[in-house]
Amino acid sequence: MTFATGARHGLSYIAETVFGATPETPSMTRLRHTACSLGLEKTTLQSEEIRDDRQIAHLLHGQKSVTGDIDVELSYGAFDALLAGLMQSDWDDDVLKAGVTQPSFTFERAFRDIGSYQVFTGCIVSRLRLTVRPDRLIGGRFSILGRSMSLESSALDATPAAGAAHDPMTGFKGAITEGGDSLGIVVGLDLEIDNGLEAAFTLGEVAATDILAGQSRITGEISSYFEDASLLEKFVDETESSLTLTLEGAGGELALALPRLVYTGGSLPALGTGPVTLSLPFTALYDESAGSNLVLTRTPDA
Repeated sequence: MTFATGARHGLSYIAETVFGATPETPSMTRLRHTACSLGLEKTTLQSEEIRDDRQIAHLLHGQKSVTGDIDVELSYGAFDALLAGLMQSDWDDDVLKAGVTQPSFTFERAFRDIGSYQVFTGCIVSRLRLTVRPDRLIGGRFSILGRSMSLESSALDATPAAGAAHDPMTGFKGAITEGGDSLGIVVGLDLEIDNGLEAAFTLGEVAATDILAGQSRITGEISSYFEDASLLEKFVDETESSLTLTLEGAGGELALALPRLVYTGGSLPALGTGPVTLSLPFTALYDESAGSNLVLTRTPDA
């Protein structure tokens, strides 16, 4: 007897031209990942009928949707399509800003050791959580909200194209600037980009008719050694600032610029006798000159 293993798990995707509809004869692209939890969820409708034997007589399936996360190791060029989906925009001369055009994708999970496939349609990139730490690969988690799933016995595309195969980026290469000045005392940066998606259901349909976007909300937290009170002072005085994270790796450079942000906290716990770190959560705001709350710029190697 053969069981499915993660060692034979595959994940591929294609952009949809019509929400919820996989293109005919799709040419899929492999998606590099470290974990995947995409799956079908359903609500349940339980009868309130009263019976003298105390039993539940009816339990029906209700609305269905696709939810789950795709964990990745960030590398240059490998996730450009998902980043564009996250920002609801398109790359323009290697620059990506927040927009209002919401693309959808079809994802396929392949359990090749048992010949089983799951096809997820009408999938929207809901959120990205990015984690940057010293001496680690740059980790990301894309959260997905989708319309429906089907079980298949064969792949949509037997030979999906390979994505960009550059080495993952690390915390060793790159830089952080805060308020325009280089910041060399950072020990951690967390960033979350959330589209506030909500599935819209109508009578006569168990799957969502549409998936609606809310506000583009970007939050995060920067942790640094407590060298002086200059960063903490910005929180105390409610002084707006900016933050740019530049990541370098094989294939090129990716810069994530938050042109306008406000710190929403300032924590200085002393935990033992080691270095004291300052944790500053923040919220990014729309910047008129940049035309976005976040600007991504990719620069390929010469």
